[in-house]
Amino acid sequence: MNAPHLASRFPRAWKPILALLCLIVAAFIVVACSNSSTGSSGSTSPTSTMATVSVRVSDPATCQSPSGPFSHVYVTITDVLAHVSATAGDSDPGWVDLTPGLTNSPMQVDLLGQANNQCFLATLGDAQQLQAASYQQIRLILASNGGATVANNPCGGDANCVVLASDSSVHTLELSSEAKTGIKIPSGQIASGKFTIAAGQTEDLDIDFITCQSIVHEGNGKYRLKPVLHAGEVSTTSTSINGKVLDGATGNPVNGTVVVAVEQKDAGGIDRVQRAALAGADGSFVFCPLPAGTYDVVIVGTRTDGGVYEPSIITGVSVGSTTGTVNLFALASAAQSSATLNGTVTSQNSSNMGTVADVELSVLETINAVTYTIPLPPTSTQSAATLSLETAPPGGALMCPAGTDCANYTLEVSAGAANVGAWSSGGTVLSANVTLATYQIDGTAVVPSSGGLADCSPAELTTPAFTLSAGGVTVPVQTLAFTSCQ
Repeated sequence: MNAPHLASRFPRAWKPILALLCLIVAAFIVVACSNSSTGSSGSTSPTSTMATVSVRVSDPATCQSPSGPFSHVYVTITDVLAHVSATAGDSDPGWVDLTPGLTNSPMQVDLLGQANNQCFLATLGDAQQLQAASYQQIRLILASNGGATVANNPCGGDANCVVLASDSSVHTLELSSEAKTGIKIPSGQIASGKFTIAAGQTEDLDIDFITCQSIVHEGNGKYRLKPVLHAGEVSTTSTSINGKVLDGATGNPVNGTVVVAVEQKDAGGIDRVQRAALAGADGSFVFCPLPAGTYDVVIVGTRTDGGVYEPSIITGVSVGSTTGTVNLFALASAAQSSATLNGTVTSQNSSNMGTVADVELSVLETINAVTYTIPLPPTSTQSAATLSLETAPPGGALMCPAGTDCANYTLEVSAGAANVGAWSSGGTVLSANVTLATYQIDGTAVVPSSGGLADCSPAELTTPAFTLSAGGVTVPVQTLAFTSCQ
């Protein structure tokens, strides 16, 4: 007896049975659809909530030879993780693995190596699918020294090392927690505060090592990684800012060394260095890749006769643009064109006892109510845009105030104030001034080997502003005294 006959003989009883049959058929359809979107491994295929990301590495550096001390800086990367929470801890759930293939096949990267024609040093593994979301924290994990096998390893038995330009000697690059919990890239060091990827999109995530600020040459002769990284979404086209720097007095390329930095404002409104690079012998420079946005371009330089140029600042330069030709000017006398700043940084814990802290020092200059970071002019002792130092207990020639660890520093800066102009598609015209600079020294403290964890309370200190009285002078700077440090 078929179903129509049953329906005609038992009209009221058949209706709930028919409804049940429909539900069973619908359930089979759902199960079949679910199974069709799953491979034999159980991994989910693309759905309307998934996106694709490729992870790349870049580093426009200022400390490579011949102007800087290093010919190579090698690091070995074993993983890159991301989390939607800016405060997620090491063991919290929700971390997404962006490069699962690196765990078994680590990639060694020369941070001073030659970039490809898309501006990247390396692509870390294959493109990966992940949940579409806004990721506010990224962690990059390095192999521990002696803990990874690398083919044709220039570091010998280590996974991470530096090679000095002076004698080609190889030195271990010491790590600590970076090898276990990863180098933290917090939201403040991610372009726009987060890496957002929408459903169905394919994006490139660039991790930029600020190599020259990340290496500390310790008093015992060892080299330690104090990592400084930035990250952001980039495109493989139209990702650059470029231009050319000339001596404003001669119209020729600078007979010396020029450092160019691109800066953006932090949460406190201070322009902070995002990338820094050396201009070429012909004065040309290019930043590629850069996350989309608008930057201020800050340029400093030194001549071979020791003369230091006044900073030139071009504001409001969008990615994909050129600054055109930018002139640098210097005070008339080379001996009068710079000034030397001497200061001390101290650190102590909540018990008023000395404790070690890592501190990054920046030179700030406020012009027209905007505060810029002035990159350090390149000299034999200054090869990064900012200065990284580590406080230490008193001993030998190091004399610290009672109950503190400390570090002394010396910075050479331009005696002349910066020349500032807004970007124009037709070129920005700057004129030399004869005004002496007004500076502040800014320090931010982090826990040693933490990957960027803020230290001390407060974690940032800034000296009062001081105006130079003349060029060619040495100026004592107020001590930056960090307290309640870990």
